[in-house]
Amino acid sequence: MSSPPLNVLVLCTGNSCRSILAEAHINHLGQSRLKAWSAGSHPVGQVNPQALATLSRHGWPVEGYASKSWDDLGAVAFDLLITVCDSAAGETCPAYLAPVARGHWGLPDPAAVTGHPERIEAAFESTYAALEQRITALLAEPLESLTPVERSACINRIGALAATTPP
Repeated sequence: MSSPPLNVLVLCTGNSCRSILAEAHINHLGQSRLKAWSAGSHPVGQVNPQALATLSRHGWPVEGYASKSWDDLGAVAFDLLITVCDSAAGETCPAYLAPVARGHWGLPDPAAVTGHPERIEAAFESTYAALEQRITALLAEPLESLTPVERSACINRIGALAATTPP
């Protein structure tokens, strides 16, 4: 008998790029182990078209994603919370107050990249690859048997290791 999947909330301020890409990765790679939602403290109201184009380039579905507030998630009880804002760039990470094992995976905002379309696409691909690396590492862990404190340490360790290794 398998246990129900762990519920994961991926937070960012605007919920238009990084958190959407992370939600897609977790639901695609995590399948029966993890179920993800993404949200923002100040959602911009639409998913960045480049985030959807990135998913599409990799053959993933692009339907069903929305930029939303954590208030829109109702009474989902989350087991893990991952913030993906780039505090190194001075971005303010959301302060989610519910009790949950939490960690931080700071990623530069690909939506902030300007210039030539290839440069913008490369920024989104870099974010996609970094998330794939981190989520693959997360899924290699025995998450179901870890305590909330151990889960938080695990998320943070993966974020710190991945931050030092380019995708």
